Amino acid sequence: MAKIDTEGLARKNIFKKSEEIKGVSIKGYDFSKGVDYSEILKSFASSGFQASKLSKAIEITNKMIEDKAVIYLGYTSSIVSSGLRDVVRFLVQNKKVNVCVTTGGGIEEDIIKCLGDFILGDFNASGSELREKAINRIGNIFVPNSRYVSFEKFVTPILEELYNEQKKRGKAFLTYEIVWKLGENINDERSICYWAWKNKIKIHCPAIMDGSLGDMIYFFKYKRGDFMIDISEDTKELNESTIGLEKSGVIILGTGIVKHSILNANLYRNGADYAVYINNTPEFDGSDAGANPEEAVSWGKLTSDSLRVKVFGDATIIFPLLVAESFAKQNSG
Repeated sequence: MAKIDTEGLARKNIFKKSEEIKGVSIKGYDFSKGVDYSEILKSFASSGFQASKLSKAIEITNKMIEDKAVIYLGYTSSIVSSGLRDVVRFLVQNKKVNVCVTTGGGIEEDIIKCLGDFILGDFNASGSELREKAINRIGNIFVPNSRYVSFEKFVTPILEELYNEQKKRGKAFLTYEIVWKLGENINDERSICYWAWKNKIKIHCPAIMDGSLGDMIYFFKYKRGDFMIDISEDTKELNESTIGLEKSGVIILGTGIVKHSILNANLYRNGADYAVYINNTPEFDGSDAGANPEEAVSWGKLTSDSLRVKVFGDATIIFPLLVAESFAKQNSG
């Protein structure tokens, strides 16, 4: 048996000659130059991994702004549960976004926070002990159940007012009209809904019944059984708002119905031109929630030449950085 040149084979396999490639060299921020947060964020472009995805998201967002795209912002209830409520409020207050889509919780928790604070808690708190104390937990955020009692007292008279107006005008309200009515009545500048009403920015809520607001409507219908909300007309308005737009951009925080509603609406114009997703959901179960932008291209929800990125991670960390390097800079500049 011939002797094998083990060293030669090993060297051949390990030191395989590669092709030279061109591109962005991987490089991070040099702290010997001091601390400059804007420059730190700029360094993300060459850092790799999700830092570079965030850098691309910032670039795409600024392109949306520069090209005067109509911007659709989608956010789940947990975004409003967290401190990001104040970031979303800034965007709506300063008319940085044109249309919003959220969940029932995204509406009610905005209003509830005007009635009482949410408190920082613990992810590992005992569910049984919290239940005994009537404390609800959203991740590591605690919400005393008394907040929902206050919410019922606030909402019920408004539902009665809406019902009386419905009888007069002869048609049901749309979800964004209910949001405007809540915002008008809460009359609190900390509220997203307040600024949506003030600036007449539509916040669509296709799942308005899924949450405490839905519970309040459920109980109200025992008293006023013919109270109605026209979800189909609301969806029609959302879908038709995209048709004929010169440029359309989407920023979606989280997943689920807000993501699908915005993307499906843009299908009616053959896709959005810009897309930024921020979530930590993988695509491997085939759900729309975790689907990457390329899947949306296949459906016609994003254009083939759209600028698009998905940033994997916690929106409470990522989104303030994105806003700081885009909308907020535009505001201060």
